[in-house]
Amino acid sequence: MYVILVYDIGERRVAKMLKLCRQYLNWIQNSVFEGEITEVKLKELQMRAKEMMKLEEDSLIVFKSRNEKWLEKEIVGKEKNELDTFI
Repeated sequence: MYVILVYDIGERRVAKMLKLCRQYLNWIQNSVFEGEITEVKLKELQMRAKEMMKLEEDSLIVFKSRNEKWLEKEIVGKEKNELDTFI
């Protein structure tokens, strides 16, 4: 499945959350990630994220799609992290 993940987390935990999310998805902008991920890996990511979050203060939102082709992405301005495809 293809996901877009967004988080809003306390300043003290931001670096840990960034490092965690980069293990599973591609960083595209501050607190925003995207990419293909299996259901099992997504559950694992969410479980690990919950362990570092303060659930009464922090949030993690995941938008799911069957495939990237079902989403149209338009960028206005500078793209923070351009994804390159290496062959």
